[in-house]
Amino acid sequence: MKQQLLLTLENSQNYTLAVAEEMPETSYDFKPAGGGWNFAELMDHIAYGILWWEQNYVKGDETPWEQSLVKNNKQEIIDYLKTAYSSLKNTIEKQKLSDESVKGFHATIDHITHHRGQAVVYLRCKAIDPPAYTF
Repeated sequence: MKQQLLLTLENSQNYTLAVAEEMPETSYDFKPAGGGWNFAELMDHIAYGILWWEQNYVKGDETPWEQSLVKNNKQEIIDYLKTAYSSLKNTIEKQKLSDESVKGFHATIDHITHHRGQAVVYLRCKAIDPPAYTF
């Protein structure tokens, strides 16, 4: 089971990073009409969410939601995403998995997927074809 979780995580990371790379840095402040987060804030939220969900629902440590300020540029956000994914990967590799931690892992992936779907819409709003989805 651990290998399947790690494969799912790797696929999620690869696709999320591909989406983040596709948006030009000059458009990281773009947000669709009607408000909400801009692209940078959205990608930052994904990274923060991975770390928070990992801490609270995979590891089972209760921590408050205190989302950080958005990183300053595209590369910092991409590095933050890589750090978050790496942390979750290390936890999955090292931790004895319980039913609760597996449920937490799946909730984390669901959260990523939800917001990454929004990021794909942002790309389309900018007339950018998103990367092909892989699984």
